[in-house]
Amino acid sequence: MIHRGPIVGQTSGMPSLHSRALRLAPAALLVALGLTLAACSSGGSGPTTPSSTQPAPQSSSPSAPAGAEPISGAGAAAAIEANWATFFNAKTPIPRRLALLQDGQAVAPVIRAQAGSSLALLATSKVTKVTLTGTSQASVTYTIFVGGKPALPNQSGVAVYQGGVWKVGLVSFCGLLKLENAGKTAGLPAACTG
Repeated sequence: MIHRGPIVGQTSGMPSLHSRALRLAPAALLVALGLTLAACSSGGSGPTTPSSTQPAPQSSSPSAPAGAEPISGAGAAAAIEANWATFFNAKTPIPRRLALLQDGQAVAPVIRAQAGSSLALLATSKVTKVTLTGTSQASVTYTIFVGGKPALPNQSGVAVYQGGVWKVGLVSFCGLLKLENAGKTAGLPAACTG
């Protein structure tokens, strides 16, 4: 069972964020990813959860521009695995992380908000399965680790081919934010509530 506590940043007698994060996988995950919901505005209806099979919005054509990552086969799967690991590693510079997230600028304040968190330096991700579902989308199974220990194992996500790069689908990222926010969309970035 996943504990659905208050949004990061709330206090009122709650244990410290650090102690909560060490006990609770979702809280540890999002702190480790350098996320905060306090810096976000309220919104309307919610995004699809990471386990959804609903397609992410398509923002690019299926043809690969010159110098682009492979669009199919083992090369595409390898690019997806590498890009997810890079995106979910808090040691990756913020501009690079934003470039590896579908429409990343739409949630840039969230990613920047806690990039310097000491716990954020403990997060990593490993993709265990990639299934190409078209010329510009793939299903991804991945695990988020905090300090080398699985915090969220076997998550389902979506990778999207955008601008010649296999990116973490916004629907997957927003689903993680919604998970941290006790399944609610209040306080999430507008890109996650539309």
